[in-house]
Amino acid sequence: MIRKICAAALVGVVAAMPAVAQDVRGKLAGDIVLGVGLIGVLPSNGGNTTIGGEPHASATATPQLDLTYFMTPNFAVNVIAATSRHDVSVRNLAGGNIDLGRVWALPPTVTLQYHPLPASRFSPYLGVGLNYTVFYGEGGGRSAGINSVDVENAWGVAVNAGVDYEISPNLLANFDVKRLWLRPDVSVNQGAVRAGAELDPWIIGTSIRYRF
Repeated sequence: MIRKICAAALVGVVAAMPAVAQDVRGKLAGDIVLGVGLIGVLPSNGGNTTIGGEPHASATATPQLDLTYFMTPNFAVNVIAATSRHDVSVRNLAGGNIDLGRVWALPPTVTLQYHPLPASRFSPYLGVGLNYTVFYGEGGGRSAGINSVDVENAWGVAVNAGVDYEISPNLLANFDVKRLWLRPDVSVNQGAVRAGAELDPWIIGTSIRYRF
């Protein structure tokens, strides 16, 4: 479903591109670009718990804001802001799955990006950076006997790739893929059960960007 949402959003962005070519302004030092879009957050899932099984977090879709500053035409710093809600559980237990309710994630991520073709209408880029995810709002319906769940905040490493399409000198269409290596610790029932979750999510999104 999330992949279909992202694909549909990308099709809509491409359809909005002008049929008549315009002069390409390209990317310049000092550019500030603000983006508004939709992302799909797709955890890879894995890890372990002290009672067996594997931690699991659901995939979801959510809006995203991002801001990019170009230090040179080729090098930029990008920051994303979004929050997403996930259902969490322990799966593959001998006695069946355990529902741990839901949690919200706030994952600010900063990447240093390299844009090899800053003067091109289609301008791809690669990036690497750091993430710090804040988990909050643990709650929701849980399996019997589960009275508390705490997902601890965690640092992660991010890599990303994407492409900008210049619709006009100030308007860009964007498609972006990020991979986070994110592995928070989880405490259930005040530490009676502990887990190491290997979320490692893919973040796939499309956006419209305005260049100031």
